[in-house]
Amino acid sequence: MVGKKLSCACACLAMTGIAAGASVDYEQAGTRITAAPADPKIAAALKQVSAERIRHLITALAGFYNRSTLSSMATDLPPGHGINAAADWIAAQFQEYSKACGGCLEVKRDTFMAEPGPRIKEPTKLTNVYAVLRGSDLRQASRMYLVTGHYDSRNTDVMDIHGFAPGANDDASGVAVSLESARVLSKLKLPATLVFVAVAGEEQGLVGSRHLAQLAKQEGWQLEGVLNNDIVGGNATPGEKMQDKSTVRVFSEGVPPNATPTQLREIETIGAENDSPSRQLAREVAEVAQTYFSGNSQFHPTLEFRPDRFHRGGDHGSFNRQGFAAIRFTEWREDFDRQHQNVRTENGIEYGDLLKFVDFDYVARVARLNAATLATMAAAPGEPKNVVIENQQLENTSTLQWRSPEGTPEDTIYEIVWRPTAAPDWEFFANAKTFGDDGATPAHKVTIPISKDNVIFGVRSVDGAGHRSAVVAALPDATPIGGK
Repeated sequence: MVGKKLSCACACLAMTGIAAGASVDYEQAGTRITAAPADPKIAAALKQVSAERIRHLITALAGFYNRSTLSSMATDLPPGHGINAAADWIAAQFQEYSKACGGCLEVKRDTFMAEPGPRIKEPTKLTNVYAVLRGSDLRQASRMYLVTGHYDSRNTDVMDIHGFAPGANDDASGVAVSLESARVLSKLKLPATLVFVAVAGEEQGLVGSRHLAQLAKQEGWQLEGVLNNDIVGGNATPGEKMQDKSTVRVFSEGVPPNATPTQLREIETIGAENDSPSRQLAREVAEVAQTYFSGNSQFHPTLEFRPDRFHRGGDHGSFNRQGFAAIRFTEWREDFDRQHQNVRTENGIEYGDLLKFVDFDYVARVARLNAATLATMAAAPGEPKNVVIENQQLENTSTLQWRSPEGTPEDTIYEIVWRPTAAPDWEFFANAKTFGDDGATPAHKVTIPISKDNVIFGVRSVDGAGHRSAVVAALPDATPIGGK
């Protein structure tokens, strides 16, 4: 469920003001959504995520002293200092994981020269380091899901390449999530492809992620989801009483920046501000959490229905601007004495992004949520394509159409999901076969006895094991928003 403590159907009904009769109507047509079954192999992989291993990763990254992107051009750094040394170390970690899985990871570097700008004085070399775990099913391997964190760090002066800038929380924590996800998921054979990334240049204005997102667009990556982890260290400042270690915030854009004027009018007309591909990706994270973090785990995402925090930005925005679904994970309560600050003690206050202020158990929980989401999406069938709802007639039924994604497994079924227009999350579903869909052809069409005026509809793919794709919202435009 969306929201910090929203966990039951009754709470959802109370919040959205659904009348009893409406609830009955919806339940006659479908069933309330519950958690999907856990995949034993994914569950076993999640148990391999190690807080101690994460401690090692973050400690090593903080040990490069200053990981400013600008240090890539420096000639006066001591051995083992600077971003180039960090890049080599990250690549070595990926190589180590690949060796353990028989060479299953393709370790790559996206190296380029960044042009001068407000935070870059002269042409500067940037390197994004990433590893690709190719999908095991040739029919589905073109689908890709990416997880990233940025490995550069900064001081108060963003141009400082010599001062101590450990960047433990911002953002060695996010890089550790990407690396640990690579380590545990590389042991699985998943139908679709996973990409594990550490980008540079975030503190210089999202330069590294912008280049990688553009590369993905130019090379035609079928990138269906990007998980960006930035400041996920669970701030462990002594005396901090407002931090909530049971949750992580997930930010997602509502209106894609690449929407055309026509699409923007359509969004406004039908009230689809909360149904972008990125918003559906965030909801997928929430569903996955219900499957793998129920019971004693009690760790959940809090979905924030805005692109990012006030006056802030992150690497997911670079992918959003290229038309990809992308979201950001960030701890519940940030400590701004830790961010973009020289390490020092002043007036009795300790400043700086130091290792001792990171909660490694918390980072491990965030890593498990990322890994569970990546594995679920890679195991599920691809998302339905060209999902539209007919809107030419005045009627109290709703007719949806969509097409099967390429390489759909034979056991794939399609679920129609819906929610009242004021509800934040999907509440009801029905197997499309209930409404006459044979499921055997690429083109699908069903008519549902619910008025489209009262609900938001979507469609998702589900395989025989219960892996669910992200939902694709049904829109009345034959050119779906955000490339879906």
